[in-house]
Amino acid sequence: MRLPEAAMKVSVIVPAHNEEQGLPATLASLLAQTDQADQIIVVDDGSTDRTGEVARSYGATVLRPPGNLGSKARAQNHALPHCLGDLVLAVDADTVLAPDYIERLKPAFGDPSVAIAAGNVQTRFTRTLWERGRSIEYLFGFHWHRPIQASAASPMVCSGCCSAFRRDLLLEHGGFPERTIVEDMDLTWSAQIAGHRAVYVGDAVAWAADPETLPYLRRQLRRWMAGFFQNVRLHLGRLVVRKPMLALWVLLAVLEILFAPLWWVTPILLTVTWHMPVEQALAWWWGTELLLMAPPLIYAARRRRIPLLRILANIPCVYPARAINTYYAWKGLITELLLVPLGLTKSLTVYEKGRADTLPPGPYTPRHATPQRIQALQALSSPQEPAPRPPAPRERPPS
Repeated sequence: MRLPEAAMKVSVIVPAHNEEQGLPATLASLLAQTDQADQIIVVDDGSTDRTGEVARSYGATVLRPPGNLGSKARAQNHALPHCLGDLVLAVDADTVLAPDYIERLKPAFGDPSVAIAAGNVQTRFTRTLWERGRSIEYLFGFHWHRPIQASAASPMVCSGCCSAFRRDLLLEHGGFPERTIVEDMDLTWSAQIAGHRAVYVGDAVAWAADPETLPYLRRQLRRWMAGFFQNVRLHLGRLVVRKPMLALWVLLAVLEILFAPLWWVTPILLTVTWHMPVEQALAWWWGTELLLMAPPLIYAARRRRIPLLRILANIPCVYPARAINTYYAWKGLITELLLVPLGLTKSLTVYEKGRADTLPPGPYTPRHATPQRIQALQALSSPQEPAPRPPAPRERPPS
């Protein structure tokens, strides 16, 4: 029997590796929720700083594996058997939730077909070129692509930094997927293929700390784009049969990647082929860009109450980030869709987050959720088994 959403208990998992600086803001935002989580678990995944100590000071339950687990999904799976809630909210250790995030997300689960729900992600900081560029991408994506996909009941991804999952779904799939380098997209697609719904809740807002340096951005985009094409290789055939609308979004994304280089050189082609003056070609290219980007950004500015001039000033910053994204998208496409199937190289399995990595990243072997793994997880999570002690009442730490 399904519980009404108001009665559902929420367990929060925060995987953290060397996050003593970012973790306080994350935990403070969780403690400030208007609909309080029933359990907050921080997985201190091989940290060499004060991550565990900081988490305990905020009243969180701290789990520390014997060694670094090598991926975010594994850290989350380490905590999953200890989760007591009907819903599991996965939150990155550098993400801050709006005070009403859980309150706004919970009603989505009043529909028994909904297995995953995620909110609107925006950038926490706009200090550097890369953060400012990412802020434009998030404003555009979460106020254009996401609503369209949501209206078609086929979101491409529920962001791993702030998504809530039915615990039953996670048990059904053997936990968070470890077979690809991006567990959020893998689980979003797998759930929809299995007949469940994933939903986007635009009024639930979270702010993520994005790459502030070029090396960090490169590591993140390498992982994201390789993971995207790992999921294309793994799921596309079943998506076409079981979830054709989601397959359409995926194919459109692949086409956008394929044609991105052509768009970048369009001003040169106009100049060489049509003998258009360089200034006119650039003006045509830039005008077309603004025409496509302006309506969603104007809407986002009003919705998020951001001065429009600030958004306009950040638009030029998006192009360096897009150029790097195009490079890693093509690299991921060639590697994961061509070279890996031909046996000429290995799929990306090194999980590099970037900002907090002070230990050298180690490779891990992606695992599939075998029937034995699912049974073991369900046994660990069974109500007949001794349940972990609930966390002590949390008090807001002194400011």
